[in-house]
Amino acid sequence: MKPSLIVLAAGIGSRYGGVKQLDAVGPHGETIIEYSIFDAIRAGFGKVVFVINERIEKDFNEVIIDKLRSYIPMEYVFQEIRMVPEGIPWSRERTKPWGTGHALLVAESLITTPFAVINADDFYGREAYQTLVNYYQGWTPARENDYSMLAFEVGKTLSEHGSVSRGLCQTDAGDHLVDVVERTWIERKPEGIVYRNEEGQFVPVSDNTVVSMNFWGFTPSFFGYLKIGFLEFLQANGKNIKAEYYIPTAVNQLIKAKIASVKVLPCSDRWYGITYREDKAMVEKGIRKLIEKGAYPEKLWL
Repeated sequence: MKPSLIVLAAGIGSRYGGVKQLDAVGPHGETIIEYSIFDAIRAGFGKVVFVINERIEKDFNEVIIDKLRSYIPMEYVFQEIRMVPEGIPWSRERTKPWGTGHALLVAESLITTPFAVINADDFYGREAYQTLVNYYQGWTPARENDYSMLAFEVGKTLSEHGSVSRGLCQTDAGDHLVDVVERTWIERKPEGIVYRNEEGQFVPVSDNTVVSMNFWGFTPSFFGYLKIGFLEFLQANGKNIKAEYYIPTAVNQLIKAKIASVKVLPCSDRWYGITYREDKAMVEKGIRKLIEKGAYPEKLWL
């Protein structure tokens, strides 16, 4: 049974100033998504599902779907603000989607196997995809609540051009996740790395702190828990126009309740990502170095 890959690509890129998931970073116009799909195919994934915004459907089809549909089966679904359970009050003033937990939930109908979840604008490297496929080899329903997460060190995941969001993690002696908290303002200051807490205070973080870069491994059972968690989130935050339901939040609730376990899988590949437009040059340079080392062909698709 080949795992599926869900690519979260519904963001509009307010800090980036455009649709960054469709911006070219490779020498022949390749996007980060294309490198992710290339790595997923090599690792043995059997299907790709994209979560996108309706506003980018036409461009997404032209740039991604039409080019790659012959290489691996792929489908896409929309994430829109209006996609909430009936009868739940929410603010019509809201202008952005409900977060990564909601984005994943809208893909439920297309997934029947263990699956990975990634961000469209993050370059994780080949090792991450192969590690996830290896972890779920021989999977059976007896492991329905056996989840996983690819781990990166926070010091290797920052932008030089502003703050970033990361899931700060704690693990036990067996490399299982004990706690993960989404922090939406992490940056490197002269005195070291810090995050801003709910009170607006800066809290120091060591460079080697394990973080979630939203590369998760789940089984279909996770969708049932997401539904419950999202409903509870809406009941508490439906009128809040900025509140978001994050995947780490849902995972943390399951860990604390001892419902699921999450194996933390280390990844030594270099992570690259685009949060701000100024980050693009670093990603382009990193990909060029990987091509020169033979990790990727000069042109991905013949």
